[in-house]
Amino acid sequence: MSGTFGKGHHLHLIDGSAFIFRAFHALPPLVRKSDGVPIGAVAGFCNMVWKMIQDNKGDDAPTHAAVIFDKGSHTFRNDMYDLYKANRDAMPEDLRPQMPLTRVATEAFNIACKEKEGFEADDIIATLAVQARAAGGRCTIISSDKDLMQLVGGGVEMLDAMKNLRIDREGVFEKFGVYPERVVDVQALAGDSVDNVPGAPGIGIKTAALLINEYGDLESLLERAGEIKQPKRRETLINHAEQIRLSRRLVLLDEQTPLDFTLDDLEVREPDADVLLPFLAEMEFRTLSRRVAEVLGRDAPAIADTPAIADAPQVAEVAFDTASYERVGDAAALQRWIDRIYEFGYVAVDTETTGLDEMICELVGISLAVEAGQACYIPLIHKASRGDDLFGSDELAEGQMPVEQVLEMLRPMLEDPAILKIGQNMKYDLKVFAQLGITVGPIDDTMLMSYAMHAGLHNHGMDALCERYLGHTPIPIKPLLGAGKSAVTFDKVPLDEAVPYAAEDADITLRLWQVFKPQLHKVGVTQVYETLERPLVPVLAQMERSGIKVDRDTLSRMSNAFAQKMAALEDEIYGLAGRKFNVGSPKQLGEILFDEMALEGGKKGKTGAYATGADVLEDLATLHELPARILDWRQLSKLKSTYTDALQEHINKDTGRVHTCYSIAGASTGRLASTDPNLQNIPIRSEEGRRIREAFVAEQGKTLVALDYSQIELRILAHIADIPALKEAFARGDDIHAMTASEMFDVPMEDMTPDIRRRAKAINFGVIYGISGFGLARNLRIPRAEAQGFIDRYFERFPGIRTYMDDTKAFAKEHGYVQTLFGRKINTPNIGAKGPQAGFAARAAINAPIQGTAADVIRRAMIRMPAAIADLPARMLLQVHDELLFEVDEGHEAALINAAREVMENANDPVVKLAVKLTVDAGQGKNWAEAH
Repeated sequence: MSGTFGKGHHLHLIDGSAFIFRAFHALPPLVRKSDGVPIGAVAGFCNMVWKMIQDNKGDDAPTHAAVIFDKGSHTFRNDMYDLYKANRDAMPEDLRPQMPLTRVATEAFNIACKEKEGFEADDIIATLAVQARAAGGRCTIISSDKDLMQLVGGGVEMLDAMKNLRIDREGVFEKFGVYPERVVDVQALAGDSVDNVPGAPGIGIKTAALLINEYGDLESLLERAGEIKQPKRRETLINHAEQIRLSRRLVLLDEQTPLDFTLDDLEVREPDADVLLPFLAEMEFRTLSRRVAEVLGRDAPAIADTPAIADAPQVAEVAFDTASYERVGDAAALQRWIDRIYEFGYVAVDTETTGLDEMICELVGISLAVEAGQACYIPLIHKASRGDDLFGSDELAEGQMPVEQVLEMLRPMLEDPAILKIGQNMKYDLKVFAQLGITVGPIDDTMLMSYAMHAGLHNHGMDALCERYLGHTPIPIKPLLGAGKSAVTFDKVPLDEAVPYAAEDADITLRLWQVFKPQLHKVGVTQVYETLERPLVPVLAQMERSGIKVDRDTLSRMSNAFAQKMAALEDEIYGLAGRKFNVGSPKQLGEILFDEMALEGGKKGKTGAYATGADVLEDLATLHELPARILDWRQLSKLKSTYTDALQEHINKDTGRVHTCYSIAGASTGRLASTDPNLQNIPIRSEEGRRIREAFVAEQGKTLVALDYSQIELRILAHIADIPALKEAFARGDDIHAMTASEMFDVPMEDMTPDIRRRAKAINFGVIYGISGFGLARNLRIPRAEAQGFIDRYFERFPGIRTYMDDTKAFAKEHGYVQTLFGRKINTPNIGAKGPQAGFAARAAINAPIQGTAADVIRRAMIRMPAAIADLPARMLLQVHDELLFEVDEGHEAALINAAREVMENANDPVVKLAVKLTVDAGQGKNWAEAH
């Protein structure tokens, strides 16, 4: 539709400055590789513009459009009030050169690009919106700027593109408590700290709306100010009347801005591929170039790979000055921080609590940081005294805001999808806030950034990262809390000590983010972090909060049964040893085995006692019954102490459930670790171990459903090492262990015995873990020479596996790392070591791509799972390596199994195409043992 702008036409006005600043603060620093010019904001801006073009089709498509920019910093408002926007920080140095590039980008997209000296972009937008309304057309202002809300109504609406949220007259009322025509009156009273509009001291948005609604408009309010009953409010309005009137003139948009173009000049034009694609190539935007070229039916332009020349920002050069950290004790101070956070678009957040169990601890305070060296702490429930004596007081220290008020003020920001929340081990903070009804997002996690880049090199705790990458030793926690019986919780730490410690945590986290974020791309792990690490955080947080019900009575009965079985084993052990002794004493056991029974292999340690660890006993078990029985007794003892006894202590008294905690950055291969309690190490090979799972039960009216990958690591080995015999066997659905046994031992499948199959199974899994002849001998309790013969024969039958092992070791030695199929890097710093460590490092390097790929697959499944089962009365409770456990309402088991199996079996797609199909076994029952 063309011709003079009027009825049936739709004008889109994009607030260019808002797009640029949002892009600059929400995205990591990015430089053009060829010359080091910063382009992060330009990249974000171009992506947002292209998304607007692609998303606005059909009835909502614009017929006319323009991107409106601010021309300069001085406008007619500065002439009116010289302090207008005077408190604005200088433009960041790396954003300055990007501003003109965004204008070039707008023109490259063939969109009108408009600005005017002496006027703000908002004034141009106001003038065009009013013109469009007067002409009978529609206007959509693409911005979330509250100053533009005075224009809404009569065919003019706003669109917050980040939230995909349309703002009409009711939306404005929800924000301001008045309709658009009275917004400037409310703003005049409330003022604006960001733009330095003074307003009426002490009057906020809510009070301003109440006054305007009561008196009709601002002028009527000021004329009748003497009628107001509250003395303070009355005096403020009378004494600051002219300041309030000035504020109104400052916030009122100029709808008569003189323009040198008309609405008709803004008619939408299709992008010109010959202009747009060369610009995107010049900027080195590979992904966007490909997307645009595909839509425009062209080949993507070639972009040369050149080395990056810019390093991470030198945040370590900003001195740590804990004395400069702010203690926030009132709403005005907190609002200033919230305003700054919205100005930046991101914030580092850290919580202080009374303990490490997020399900029961109390929130003591919150730390925030938006710039290196500038941080604050908001104390909430610090006590007036330490409380480490008989007369300790529970009275709150002075100068703290009410918890409810702080959370109510922070909630919109913490939940705002346009503000990035940065944390170190963010899963903890997510759970703390979730307990208080706040769903935090989106997030970045410095611990996981380090893990994605440095897995296998060092741990990823904040103190270690701070010392290594920022050259700073953080304030230690132990001197603040004390030790032993006199230790206190953080709420008892005096405020003058708590503020530097807590605020520093947020400062460190922000600096680590500024160092790590640009490095992700350089190290080549952005995809790993963005698709495997960060999205898993909220999934795990929800699983941990869900927990799983544990039947205390079942555990008690098992504990008694284990005690009886241990007593019976002790009698048997005494018979084999020829006398009674303390079975739990390694020293006494060593004396019996090596002195009295004269078994070979006894080695004394520094204490003079013989070593009787599991590896020693497993070797001896091939020669004598006593070590085998000791191993059985030790397993029962561990099951009793670690599970049937200790699990009862972990049952949450409010939920009746056990809430384990998953460590994402624990194992270098990407495997999750479970702690407090560890639910991943429950033995499943022994009958007693399997019985532990009987205590994990479904709630009344629900069922537990377990889905378990079938031999996932062997399938991945068959793919990575390209073993035709294994791939064919998996494709046919053969019993893979029986097939291996048949191949190795020349035994026809129909003549297979359980013992031969068991040996083949041990070898199959042993090879994946780089097992030695010693290790296999222990597993099968057979002589080492026989075990080594099995391994040698295995490599003869499947030569591809030996090739894979040799190639992987060579790659690790050359590059210092190995990789999973999904790009996860697992560093191998000890691969060149000599002696016993060399063998261990080599086996770890061989196993890591297989185990790591399996871990990546189940991570991908877990990340996709919440959306896949959202419509079912089900929730995911546990992950145990290759298994996921769910709880579902009775009658919905089949639907859950179908949905979850679909996700799990296709979790590798579309990134990795496996030559062997993944398959998942499913089971269900009233307890975990039945389901498994």
